[in-house]
Amino acid sequence: MEKYDALVVGAGTAGCLAAKTMAESGLKVCIVEKKPREQVGEKICGDALGEHHLKFLGLEKPTGGELEAKIDGIKIYSPDENTVFTIADKDFVGYLLNRRLFGQWVLKKATDKGALLEDNMNFRSPIIEKGSVVGLTAKNMKTGKTLELRSKVVVDATGYFGMVRKQLPAEMGIDREIANEDVEACYREIRQLKQETANTTFCEIYLNQKASPGGYIWIFPKGGARVNVGIGTCMRANYPNPKQQLYETAFKKPMFEGSLILTGGSWFDPVRRPWDNMVSNGVVLTGDAASLVNPIHGGGIGPSMLSGYLAGKQIVEALSKGEPTKEALWGYNKKYIDTYGKKQGTLDIFKMFLLSCSDEDLNYGMNEKLMTEDDVLKAGMGDDFHLNITETAKRVFRGIRRVGFLNKLRLTVAMMRGLSAHYNSYPETPQNFELWRMQTVKLIGEAKQKLVN
Repeated sequence: MEKYDALVVGAGTAGCLAAKTMAESGLKVCIVEKKPREQVGEKICGDALGEHHLKFLGLEKPTGGELEAKIDGIKIYSPDENTVFTIADKDFVGYLLNRRLFGQWVLKKATDKGALLEDNMNFRSPIIEKGSVVGLTAKNMKTGKTLELRSKVVVDATGYFGMVRKQLPAEMGIDREIANEDVEACYREIRQLKQETANTTFCEIYLNQKASPGGYIWIFPKGGARVNVGIGTCMRANYPNPKQQLYETAFKKPMFEGSLILTGGSWFDPVRRPWDNMVSNGVVLTGDAASLVNPIHGGGIGPSMLSGYLAGKQIVEALSKGEPTKEALWGYNKKYIDTYGKKQGTLDIFKMFLLSCSDEDLNYGMNEKLMTEDDVLKAGMGDDFHLNITETAKRVFRGIRRVGFLNKLRLTVAMMRGLSAHYNSYPETPQNFELWRMQTVKLIGEAKQKLVN
């Protein structure tokens, strides 16, 4: 029986970065992937990646067609499309990817460092002995045989469905299910337009609660008169069909007249704060399996790569000192929360604020600058922002017809600030985690009660 230091389930961006990081430190690593090797990277996705993620991870820009278009920022449209916020900042500069080529590039990074890829392997279940994950079973899609693979640690990089996570026993201390209200149902098409649009360097986001309740419509330029156009809709009760909504709204725009569908498809995005705990004995969650997607714009490629890198580093450290216990792996939780997770937590509250707003609220708030471009920029980056006295007075005067909207915005800012301070106290060890988690649940619950319910 083959024995590895680490088994990584899923050859997405999180899995490949985890495998690369561990393999280059000398660990024996195997990636277990359901797809054939040549299909790795193919995924229904918004295809956007912030440049700062590559820089943070020390990765050079790929030059083999992986980057299809340079993006200078985001344009956010009010529901009536009369107001446009242009968000141009270094953290919003990035690229539209050729998703398959980028996936192949990241996979090669891992295999070049010595990670083994076992493709056409359908994960079946984790192997758990004495309260620790010690391997997995997987079915070879070509031979039909179910194999048993052993390892010191297993990394769940299986995306939204969290195939490893869902089969862990409750006593391992990792939440297994995600509520529908924290998920967006998405539909996307790549379209070939008849001619290049005037906008080729900005991602466009259209807020519209009637068309995309709890989400938005996006149009992202991919170069060569091609666009990535899609919609995300919060899966609350009686949510509309995303594909139908996209066809009844965005595709009515003149730019799509005579356009051709190149590809299309649906997927699910977990849009909430990160899993409060992402580790247990012999197991680590990464990427979408740990709900590491930006709750506002749904971007998950960068956070997944970051999580894979940090998980790989922590596993290397844990194995160098002994066994991969929950205590030995806990540093991954702390590092991710401090690096990016705190931002996602505060944005979970901002998402609730947007969910509570009607189209009329958003139109008035954006048109009258009750919510400014600077607010959106700072909120989107998870930064603390303050309403100074002079500016607040001006906003109250402008918002006399929508005092409720302004008060709700101020309440949202206060609650985001409170949650951010709480995340700063994320425990260094598992021993203090339960009290921290209970306070997190309380703060999130209060935000839902005040903003959404």
